[in-house]
Amino acid sequence: MLPATPAPDYLALGDSYTIGEAVAADQRWPAVLVQRLRQAGMAIDDPQIIAVTGWTTDELAQGMGEATLTPPYDLVTLQIGVNNQYRGRPADEYRQQFASLLARAMTLADHRAARVVVVSIPDWGVTRFAHEQGRDSTRIASELDRYNAIARDEATRAGAHFVDITGISRQFPLLVADDGLHPAAAQYALWVDAILPVVRTALRPPH
Repeated sequence: MLPATPAPDYLALGDSYTIGEAVAADQRWPAVLVQRLRQAGMAIDDPQIIAVTGWTTDELAQGMGEATLTPPYDLVTLQIGVNNQYRGRPADEYRQQFASLLARAMTLADHRAARVVVVSIPDWGVTRFAHEQGRDSTRIASELDRYNAIARDEATRAGAHFVDITGISRQFPLLVADDGLHPAAAQYALWVDAILPVVRTALRPPH
């Protein structure tokens, strides 16, 4: 009898969106992604999440350095940058730090770029929180578009996948948690609708 094939290991890297600020643990999008993969008949381990609300790219890098990581991972997702934009960090700095994080993600995936999935930053400028704070939604959207273009460019250049969920956040601005800022479970589920087919492709065995 052949030994059982181990279930793929999944590492999710990010910030408040990845850790699921203001929703239950089983409603975080990485957790929902695993649930949906299992429903589709794919065995996969629970996600190891390295993410803290408020983290910027450099803080995620530090957090990864302090975490207990057990590579190689069969899937690594990366969603980071909203707090860089929120704090007014320059786009050039974001590119440099994001590219470094992406390179680390690929190393953790055993140098398999196709097993790395970058997820775009949602637009918090459309939320109730932003409106109540009198934020400039047009400027926020423009800056986030620039950040997301950088992330897409770096992912494409590296051979990783990129999933754009920013449009979903703009289309469903009312699907937010009680804090008026972070996505509600229903919005995370819509993100997974977009992320799932890309992840299934990423996990497909090579021919």
